[in-house]
Amino acid sequence: MNYAGRINSFIFKGGNVLDAIREYRKMRGLTHLEFNYPEHIEGYDLDEIREAMGDLKVNGFAIRWRKRFTNGNFNNPDSGLRREAIEMAKRGADICRELGGKVVTLWFENDGYDYPFQIDYEKSWDNLVEGIREVADYAPDMKISIEYKPYEERNFELVDSTGMTLLLINDVDRDNVGCTLDFCHMLMKNDSPSCGLAMAASRGKLFGLHMNDGYGRIDSGMIFSSIHLGLSLEFVYYLKKYHYEDVVFFDTFPIREAAAPETQANIDAFEKLLRLVEDTGMESIENVISKCDGISAQKLVLDMLK
Repeated sequence: MNYAGRINSFIFKGGNVLDAIREYRKMRGLTHLEFNYPEHIEGYDLDEIREAMGDLKVNGFAIRWRKRFTNGNFNNPDSGLRREAIEMAKRGADICRELGGKVVTLWFENDGYDYPFQIDYEKSWDNLVEGIREVADYAPDMKISIEYKPYEERNFELVDSTGMTLLLINDVDRDNVGCTLDFCHMLMKNDSPSCGLAMAASRGKLFGLHMNDGYGRIDSGMIFSSIHLGLSLEFVYYLKKYHYEDVVFFDTFPIREAAAPETQANIDAFEKLLRLVEDTGMESIENVISKCDGISAQKLVLDMLK
């Protein structure tokens, strides 16, 4: 299995991008990195980044529209800023490709609303569809992956659930457009993480993962499986069921914890849960699922932990 961490984990601790990359190189099991674009790339020479990475690879970029884009990304009422947001995603795809990455993640953090009568919902949706199509057609060799979040930064996000994400993917209608599922975002929405995974993966549209955990109220970004052990076990089972072979990315926020040990704790947790699933056996788990019985399901979880 390939594992990725985001440079943010070390930037939070006051380091710079190159120092963060060098720290990641020391970690057991980590194979890939994810960068926010442009904030982790601008001001750095790409050759410096490549040299710092050594054997590590780039999985992808997450486009981040900050500061001037708080009123909208692909839905900014300023047509110039809307055009700039789309072009930023296209530039991000180009630089991601240069560094060997394959996935451009679009989280429309500012494309939502806060008040009744604030936006035209149909027009706003159409703007998203048109903008994503433009990016996808510009970079047909890249995976353009939509990440949903129910709220934060807006009180309501247009793309707020697994179902809305799959509807958007369907409307965009491009083979290279899929989704990235963030475990904590799914908890915030009260979506079933594994149900969402199954719906996306069964359609061939699961392009990425953000593995983390939390209490479901805010985007806590806690260590994977630290809170919702049963849901995490089920999630790993469905990843195996649908033969997920892309990178497992840990999107956690080590505010008080040291960044390197926290990232290692994510890898250790995921590998432990994967072993539990494999030791139990796919057929045994499927037999329990086929019973549609809550008591049998709970016993399965406890038996897996023996």
